[in-house]
Amino acid sequence: MTISESKENYLEIIYILSQKSNKVKAIDIAKNLNFSRASVSVALKQLKQAKYINVGEDSSITLTPKGRAFALGVYEKHEILSAWLVSIGVSQQTALEDACKIEHIISEESFTAIKKHLKKK
Repeated sequence: MTISESKENYLEIIYILSQKSNKVKAIDIAKNLNFSRASVSVALKQLKQAKYINVGEDSSITLTPKGRAFALGVYEKHEILSAWLVSIGVSQQTALEDACKIEHIISEESFTAIKKHLKKK
């Protein structure tokens, strides 16, 4: 399965929610992403089939090692890109919104260069 921007957002939000609570539920994902429960259900089924998530008997959602690694990569991009944008004068809100868009399209080369540049500061 190719990971779309939407699926990347699902994995990232599952990771973020799992840091706040042991039990991540589909309704929590739907609320955070402002998606319908039906859309979330379809996406979760696809992520489960691709072995990015597990769904427990109590319907709690956890990331598999593969899903966690992917989610951490997206989350790292979001955090670093938003911090970088703020550091060059972009408002916090705009930086967060733009980082969410950029994290899905930036090349590894460009992202690595930004990380390297920030470490020099």
